Amino acid sequence: MTTEYQLRVLPQQAVSESAIIDYIAREKGIDARTVSAVRVLKKSIDARQRTIYVNLKVRVYVNEMPDADYVHTIYPQVSEKPQVLVIGEGPGGLFASLRLIELGYKPIVIERGKDVHDRKRDMALITKTQKVDPESNYCFGEGGAGAYSDGKLYTRSKKRGNVDKILNVFCQHGASTAILADAHPHIGTDKLPRVIENMRNTILASGGEVHFQTKMTALITQGDAVRGVETVDLQTGATRSWYGPVILATGHSARDVYRYLHDTQVEMEAKGIAVGVRLEHPAHLIDQIQYHNKNGRGKYLPAAEYSMVTQVDGRGVYSFCMCPGGFVIPAATGPEQIVVNGMSPANRGTQWSNSGMVVELRPEDVEGNPDDSLRIMRYQEELERMCWQQGNRQQTAPAQRMADFVNGRLSYDLPASSYAPGLISSPLHFWLPQPIATRLREGFRTFGRQAHGFLTNEATLIAIETRTSAPVRILRDRERLMHVRLEGLFPCGEGAGYAGGIVSAGVDGERCAEQCVAYMATL
Repeated sequence: MTTEYQLRVLPQQAVSESAIIDYIAREKGIDARTVSAVRVLKKSIDARQRTIYVNLKVRVYVNEMPDADYVHTIYPQVSEKPQVLVIGEGPGGLFASLRLIELGYKPIVIERGKDVHDRKRDMALITKTQKVDPESNYCFGEGGAGAYSDGKLYTRSKKRGNVDKILNVFCQHGASTAILADAHPHIGTDKLPRVIENMRNTILASGGEVHFQTKMTALITQGDAVRGVETVDLQTGATRSWYGPVILATGHSARDVYRYLHDTQVEMEAKGIAVGVRLEHPAHLIDQIQYHNKNGRGKYLPAAEYSMVTQVDGRGVYSFCMCPGGFVIPAATGPEQIVVNGMSPANRGTQWSNSGMVVELRPEDVEGNPDDSLRIMRYQEELERMCWQQGNRQQTAPAQRMADFVNGRLSYDLPASSYAPGLISSPLHFWLPQPIATRLREGFRTFGRQAHGFLTNEATLIAIETRTSAPVRILRDRERLMHVRLEGLFPCGEGAGYAGGIVSAGVDGERCAEQCVAYMATL
């Protein structure tokens, strides 16, 4: 017999399967010895009051064994099937490739960066050398930007069925099944690379191909149809032509791709982004604030999260990509740039918590020709170069204590930070564009009133956060997901302007694969 229950329990009563069984046996009058298993279907923490509760939806198995933990997808052999070119092996490209295999087509994955292991070594060199490899960094390489920037799987997408499919595929490739239940699922940057490697191995075992350090240099077109791509091997310099429909999933930082599309008059438009800083607090302080307890999280609760949002002068100011118990990382993709992002290991166990604190930026907020689809991207580049100059022309990031920023004061020293390349005290309040600085300042005052202790000089602003989303949208048909003019080209995921994170990019990748297959059926 199986029965589902909605439970509202104390943290210590939800800490393990045995604790949940003890609670159910006591409250529901069930003999604990007859309970074969308990599966947590949904889990969230309610910290609105001083007494913290955990909301659970559980399925209890009495005198019978549970079914499989996740839905298993079958991937057939496709080595001799028609091929589709997938440009980029981030979440959009990975899930497009796996869905193509499900549907009986062979993906040829073209990835400019390295595999997850070699890529990790290049990222470590950023701190040691203060230099960024423009082809292998926190944004470029197997797994895309999400592989080493936290692995959060939360999405606002309402297409729950598609989201569940993405989470189940992650579980099939080694992620904890807890992501199927958690309100804000998270794999962790120490776990996600192995999951991504397993996904690549599934592609290869099914007859697909993955080519690392291979960069797309041009689309092959015939009239208004894309027939393939030109590439260069970044190790040997050899060029090659590849033929087939193209799923373009190059990520939000492939600016050379945007420039190429612009120069060849592929239809795009400027898209709004958000710009700001990484705000880093001591994790124990965020725990104290969010859990209303001077002792912090205690023994049974995870590192606390927060979500802040307000409006200042007609633009949103909000927290973004909150990383409890995490690190601030250098996310530049080329020379003369400083960009920061955040990540958390699976245990969220560091002494810091950070989030992006950003201001909404619309295309009309940036000066320039309204028809220039790259003007937001150029604005990003200007800010990142300005930040690099403020950071002594290295990856040392300019930073300022939070209360000093709000009060317009220079910080004469800085707290300890997780940002490995190092910080340099800088008057962010002075040199950040005033529409951004002013709105951040007012937003911080509002957040300080909402959460007592949040606005503090124990917290540090680290500049600059610019890569919140793609600065362009590659125009595509709403239904067919194909480019509005070029047949056979499917702009995909976050880089195309149609997703905002790992899960939504994965959902979009699957949809693009399905539409690509439908297109091929008409040829």
